[in-house]
Amino acid sequence: MLTGTVTLAQMVPSLSGNENPMESKEAKPVPKWVIDDIRKMRNYPDQPPIIPHSIEGYQLTVNTNRCLSCHRRELTEGSGAPMISVTHYMTREGQMLADVSPRRYFCTACHVPQADAKPLVPNTFKDMSELGFKPAGSEQ
Repeated sequence: MLTGTVTLAQMVPSLSGNENPMESKEAKPVPKWVIDDIRKMRNYPDQPPIIPHSIEGYQLTVNTNRCLSCHRRELTEGSGAPMISVTHYMTREGQMLADVSPRRYFCTACHVPQADAKPLVPNTFKDMSELGFKPAGSEQ
């Protein structure tokens, strides 16, 4: 039975292609980050916004979170950065906190920078507006 499992696993195509993973070869260049500082349209409701700027060198540890130096509620007026959502100040039970919830402290768990790279798989996502759905109240 183990042989059948190993054979099946070897037949599954990988996202990286058909190269031998143990073969030494030159690394591909790292794609450039999209750092235009333009906020991108979200693809679906509740999608975490992507990071439209470089975060290289940002420290995200238990003791330090550089993102909050611009995006924390009380600092957005001076930085011009969008404020983090009020949901980031809530516990799982919905209780409001005076500071960012520990479960929302590590920003890159949900928010990621965008790379200028070819997708590994084709994207067939269609927005609801492309499927013919109209917003409530738009019909006359």
